[in-house]
Amino acid sequence: MPLIKVQTSVAEIDRSSAEELLKELSAKLAKHLGKPESYVMTAFESNVPMTFAGTTEPVCYVEVKSIGKMGDRTKAMSQDFCQHIGTKLGIPPNRIYIEFADAQGSMWGWNGSTF
Repeated sequence: MPLIKVQTSVAEIDRSSAEELLKELSAKLAKHLGKPESYVMTAFESNVPMTFAGTTEPVCYVEVKSIGKMGDRTKAMSQDFCQHIGTKLGIPPNRIYIEFADAQGSMWGWNGSTF
């Protein structure tokens, strides 16, 4: 059930570019976590009113959630996702925040049950 959700203030993203980015992130997240991509969900929101460091320059907030412990994988994921998202969206890595959250299986529902 890994999830990666991207929110950005960048407005000019066409649907095909957003879908391409999401597919790339899906594969990357599955690889980083060693989980089947068939369980990975991605989401993308552009044109979100946001500030960072008191400015409205392009910015991005990313959520990564997964059942289990991500532990020492977060540093490599942060480097990979900041570089990839930054390049695709034209956002400097120092204007991208990523929140990593470990989830308990019983707190994540799917297919009428929980994990």
